[in-house]
Parts: sequence; C-alpha cells; structure tokens
Amino acid sequence: MTVPPPALATEGKGASGVRTTCAYCGVGCGIRATVLGERQVAVAGDPDHPANRGLLCSKGTHLGETVGLEGRLLHPMIGNKRASWNRALDLVARRFRDTIAQHGPNSVAFYVSGQLLTEDYYVANKLMKGFIGSANIDTNSRLCMSSAVAGHTRAFGEDVVPASYEDIDAADLVLLVGSNTAWCHPIVYQRIMAARAARGTKLVVIDPRRTETAEDADLHLAIRPGSDVALMNGLLAHCRREGLTDDRGLDVPEGFWEALDTDLWSTARACDVPPADLNRLFDLFAAHPRTLTLFSQGVNQSLHGTDQVNAILNLHLATGRIGRPGAAPFSITGQPNAMGGREVGGLATTLAAHMDFAPENVARVGRFWAAARMATRPGLKAVDLFRAIGEGRIKALWIMATNPAVSMPDAARVREALAACPFVALSDVVAETDTSAFAHVRLPAAAWGEKDGTVTNSERTVSRQRAVLPLPGEARPDWWIVSEVARRMGWADAFAYRRPADIWREHVRLSRYENDGARLFALPAEAGHTYDSYDALPPFRWGGVPFTDGRYPTPSGRARLVSVRQSRVETPLRDWPMTLNTGRYRDHWHTMTRTGLSPRLARHREEPLVEVHPQDAAALGLADGGLARVSTPQGASLYRVSLHDGQRPGELFVPIHWTDRTANGGRTGVLPRPLADPHSGQPGFKNTPARIEAVVPAWRGFLIGRDPLQPLPATLWATRVTVPGGSLIELAGDGDPESLEALLPPGERIEARDQARGSWRVAVLDRGRVAAVLLVARDGMLPPRDWLIAQLGQEAPPTLLAGRAPGVALERGTIVCACFDVGLVTLTRAIAEQRLTDVAAIGRALGAGTNCGSCRPALARLITQAEETIDAVTA
Repeated sequence: MTVPPPALATEGKGASGVRTTCAYCGVGCGIRATVLGERQVAVAGDPDHPANRGLLCSKGTHLGETVGLEGRLLHPMIGNKRASWNRALDLVARRFRDTIAQHGPNSVAFYVSGQLLTEDYYVANKLMKGFIGSANIDTNSRLCMSSAVAGHTRAFGEDVVPASYEDIDAADLVLLVGSNTAWCHPIVYQRIMAARAARGTKLVVIDPRRTETAEDADLHLAIRPGSDVALMNGLLAHCRREGLTDDRGLDVPEGFWEALDTDLWSTARACDVPPADLNRLFDLFAAHPRTLTLFSQGVNQSLHGTDQVNAILNLHLATGRIGRPGAAPFSITGQPNAMGGREVGGLATTLAAHMDFAPENVARVGRFWAAARMATRPGLKAVDLFRAIGEGRIKALWIMATNPAVSMPDAARVREALAACPFVALSDVVAETDTSAFAHVRLPAAAWGEKDGTVTNSERTVSRQRAVLPLPGEARPDWWIVSEVARRMGWADAFAYRRPADIWREHVRLSRYENDGARLFALPAEAGHTYDSYDALPPFRWGGVPFTDGRYPTPSGRARLVSVRQSRVETPLRDWPMTLNTGRYRDHWHTMTRTGLSPRLARHREEPLVEVHPQDAAALGLADGGLARVSTPQGASLYRVSLHDGQRPGELFVPIHWTDRTANGGRTGVLPRPLADPHSGQPGFKNTPARIEAVVPAWRGFLIGRDPLQPLPATLWATRVTVPGGSLIELAGDGDPESLEALLPPGERIEARDQARGSWRVAVLDRGRVAAVLLVARDGMLPPRDWLIAQLGQEAPPTLLAGRAPGVALERGTIVCACFDVGLVTLTRAIAEQRLTDVAAIGRALGAGTNCGSCRPALARLITQAEETIDAVTA
C-alpha cells in the first residue's frame, strides 16, 4: 500500500516558524516552532495566541528536546515481528469483525486518549458508535475530568465550561480548589499573579497540601481530604443567612435550602480547619461578587467528585456568580484535547456533539452518519471497561495514545486483564511501554510536531496543531489508521477521508445539524470550510460568554441546583492508618514517554518521592532521603522519602509518572482502589487508605553512562534519569552489588575499592573518554552527580573516581528553575553574595523565574529563608 504522507503546514507559517499548539496540558498554549535541522525544532511561545500571549511553562519551553526518534515505534508490528501496514490493518479489522460476529458489538472496545486530536477522536467515536454499534469507547480523560462533565450536565443541561481566561483578569477573588496551579497549569497561575499585581485580586487556595501554589495565597485552607461538599455547602448556607442568594430563575429541588442546616463551627469541624480561617473565607466571598472558582483534579478525582463539582456550581448559581465578567466556576482540564474529546462524544456516556443517548438524538446522529448500526445506550466507563476485560466480556480491545497499565487504578489487575484479553491492538508513538507488552499488534502513530488537526482547551478555544516535521518511518496519523480499519470492516464510503480538514468539516456540520439552539455547542459554519481556510484557521472560542441571558439548555430553560450532602469522611483504619494522595510533578507529564526524554525536565524531581509530614516520619522511623514502602490493600511500591511540613499529619503524597521503563519503584497506579464516582465513573485517586514503613538497603550507588542502560537492574531500587549525553541510574540494594558489573559497557577500566568502608568505584573508558561511571557505598556519602555527568564523552580527568574536579568544585544543587537550569546551591549562593532581596532581583541576576514562573514561589521561599537566617544571626 502506498500512503502519501500529509503535507507539512504551509499556512500559519512565517519568519518566526509554524504556529501550532502545545502538546501538554489543557491550557492550550500557542507555540511557534522553527525547524533547525533534521529532527531539531526551536520552540517559542506565540505572542498572538489568546491562551498564553507568548508565555510557556518549563515543559512547553523544552518541547524541542523531545522530538527525536529515541524509542519511537516506526513500523507496524505483529507480536515482535515487523509487518506491512496492509497485513497489520487487515489483522485488526478481521479480529474485530470476527469477534463482533461471534459475540456481538458489546464484546469489543476502544480505550482512547486526550492526546488525540479532535479529528482522530471524531473518527474513532463514529466507527464505534455508528458502525460497530456499541458505545464501548472511553478515554483516559475519564480519569481526570469526567466528574466536571457530569456536574455541568446535571446543573446546566449540557457540558459547557462557563468561563474563560479573561475572567481571571476581571475577578476580584480567585478560589483555587484542589489545584496545584503553579505546577500543573503554570500559565494560568501566572495570569492570576499578574491580576494580583495589577488590581489586587485576592487569592484563596483550598487544598489539603500546602503546595507552592498556596505560598502566595491570601488564605490557605488545608481541608480534610474529601470534605469539599461540606465546605461549599457551609459557604452557601452562610450566603443564604447573609441575604446573598437569589434562586429566582433556578430550578430548586424540594428541601434544598432546609438541607443546608449548617453553621461556621460544624463546617470547620467537618473540614478540620480553624473556624477563624473559615470565617475569613466567608467574609472574602461575601465581599467580592466577582469570584472565579477554578477547580481541578482534587475535586474531580474523588469517589464523590460529581457532588463536589455540583456543590461549587450550586454556590455560583445561587449567588449569581456566573455569566458575568470575573464571576464563574471554571474546570481547568489536564490534557491538551480532553475538551475536544468531550465535544465529539469520545466518552462512553455521551453520543456525539454534546448529545446523549435519548432516542431522538440516536436517530438524529444515525441520519447524519448514515450509520450502519447505532449504539443506543451508554457504554462501559474506564474502570468498568477493564473489569469487563478481566471477566472475559470484552474480547477485543484497541488502545490509542495512552498507557493504562500504568495510569489506571489498581493497575496490577489491569495488567492481568490485558494479559488475558484475546486480542489487543495498540496505536502509539513509543515502541515499548508498560502497555505495549500486552499488545498483539502495534501500530505506529504520528506524534506532536507531525500531527495535523485541532484541539480545544479548557476555555473552549479551538486551536490548530500543525505538522512541523515529516512523518518518520511508517508512522501515520491516528485518523488515517482508524479510517483504514473501518474501510476493511466494510464501511469505506463513510470513512473516505483524504485530509483532516474533511473530518473537521463533518464535525462542524454535526454540531449544527438539527440544532435549533437547544445545544450550545455549535461550531461556526465558516470555520475551516475550505482546505485553505482550515490550514489558516486562527484560534477561536465557541459559545461566546455562556449564560449571560440566564438561559440554560435544560427543558425549563433554567439552571438546576442539585442537592448534595457531605459523605462520611473516611477515618483511619487499624491496618491502613494513613491517607494516600496522588498527583503530578511540575516538569513531568503522565508516564514520561515525552518529558522523560528531556535532560532539563528530568532533573527537577529525579526520583519518585513520598512526601511525609516530619511528625509522622519521626513516629515511623523514616529518614529524609531514605527509602520507604507505601502499601494499600491493592498493592505496594517503594519511594524515596521527602519530609514536607506542607503535608497534613497522617497523609502521604506520591507522583503518578514512573513506570517499569523508568523505575522499579514509584509504581503509583498499583495503589488506588478500583472504585469510582457513581455518576461520572471517575476513579478516586486522592483518598486511599495506606500505610508506610521504612526500608533500609545494605548499599547505595549510582551509574552514569552514555548508553540508554536498558533494562533496569533487578535491584531493590533503580530509577533512570535522562541527563545530557546519556543516563543516570540511582541504585540501592540488599544483595551483592557485584552483580552491577553486568551493566557496564566494554572498555578500559579503572577501579578503586575500600573494603573497610564498603566503597566500590569503577569507570569505563572508550579510547580514553568516559563511557560509564559506577559508584557504590555501604557507608559514607556518595559525591554529587553533576560533575560526573559532565564528564561523559570527555577525556578522563585524574580525579574521576573521586567524583569531583581538582580543587574546589561548586555544585549547582537540585534544579529549581528548569527553564534556565538553575540549581538550589547556585540560588542560595547568589542570594547571599549578591544580596538579592526579591524574586525580580533573582530573575535579573540568574534568569530564574522569568519564563514560565512556576518556580517563583520556591524562589520567594528561599529569600524568606535567607532573611530569617540573617535575623537569627543578628538577634
């Protein structure tokens, strides 16, 4: 089969490069990408894009470091053998067709991703719901924002985000609920900080953890995990008593107000916060009608996430804080196209174009698609879908652009299910992931920089992703792969797309089809209506400013208050006395298949840490920098201990990013329960009963080498970090470290041993240049890594095994600013020696904090610590 590669972007290209959109979070930042050479791209923020106005976070800034072909899947694979596209596509089509013929359409499923472009999503959704005849297509977006979808639909009648980034500029009070915005949405955080500087906007952070986002807040409420409904109900009850509510024009269920029988003290007790702090929140909210509430995973990723969303929406609806500048509830999404997936119907619980499975909607979409066999009811949500695979009810699965063997809750059971599934197809850009081990067929998909299509961000702004680089090897766009399978299953006419613009225009038409205004989602007919206009399509936001006229897409035309009650807050269990929370790090993304390629992004948090309050660490014998095993009823994994007084006592925090490819610990996915919100199906990642215990290895060490150093050694602890010119593996173990000898490459060796101290140091040289260094110690300290990393590929200095340069070597320390590669030691030295007294002064001296700004809270804290040290000395 001859497949012409899609043309590179010609529109949106100027002297400053191709205008495209970032690959990471739902902020949807515009990028200008310039090709410098083969697989080399320079990335800069697009000053004309409304989402970011030229700013980029650390991940976006270093996106150009991730476009190489390391680890890419470049050819179709059947098992472990390379295959032609014809053979691979024929096999996928035949296995799905035969499974459907034998077991029915509900015996197959797609599990897709917010990494797909809207055009990819549309084709996959159309194939499953309109031609296979099942709604068993769900997405990893189920794990991050489906509670917001369910809450919006219950309150508004449609999944509409009623806010924009412009509301940040107009708000007098911003509430951040369950969001470490400084790390997870840095450009939104910088916009909030700019509003505070320009107009004195007040900021309240509501989060069990004192994160860097909370450092700059006027008020931080460290509420008990899972008490969000009690907090919002208490605040709404206060507004009712103060005469600040108006339910005229709202549908109010019987007994709604009577059920809000709570006061300041009972709310404070339920949330475990000081009454004085809670009263300050009440006063701030009452005094600032222009209140913007931004909420994220801390609200959504709960067993009661939908109720928590509706508690926020109730508050805004009943106090009139919606449909006005600076006043709205605002769900900020995690993935670059989670919103686009919601628009096309890429969730098992929606049909298409913001329509549900009502008979009239099924008939309407069926007419539009000329569908062979329409799905008539919702399909299996993610947790239920993988449970059905394990039970043998799903017999053929197609996974696209996601890694469920890592990211799903109770991931060990998910792996068992995948291993038992008779047929698994995987479309991905990476050759080997934790999930690919279970795939019978692997299909090479286009990656960021090669894709061409659209994405929708958190504020409903549609932007173009444009191809910057040619498709490598035999990689193909996801929409093309799905369309080719659909053709082979007998539906060639319905999937005769030649370009992504063809799919986009069909998507636009469906959003408007028989839509008399009952659905707010209606894309403008003129958007991308020709190939040229699609290529040149500028960013635009659909829906204007929703609900300014007080009309909602419900049968009555009114928004609905939803009665929600605080569920019983789980108390510590005898065997599981701690509460486990999970989340993201600043410079990593999902399972690190992209960010793990960037040496700069890898250094901010090199290893998976478990954050523990010092009080708990003292009681449990945990040492800062030591190892600990975190266990839940579902599984256990090792982490490096980090003492953090921003944790509530009795609670733990671990990151989600590490996989079998990058560590033999930090496997967070095995820990959460496979339980989900009853309305949204979103799993509860934020509140799992757990315990923690210290693990003391017999030896510690690290290995630095030019090669990828695959696979990881079977030691107690091994974590791989990408560094300039190679890899760093942090090591610890109980057995004989001599087994590490097998990890070293061939070459000339220099070696030193100290039997008394249990020290072993080996360097391998290739024609006199450093190829690898291994340092192991049973007692004593190991040297810093930075200097040794810098020696890779260089002529071996005489002090190589000492781990430091001749004379006095100045280490930079742990990376604080990834944008400019500035470390902790460099910062503290500059603050002291140059007498830097504010964050702006640090920026002028070192550049730190002047790009994405996500490190600015940490810089401010360093200045405060320096001032406190001076005060203590002079007192």
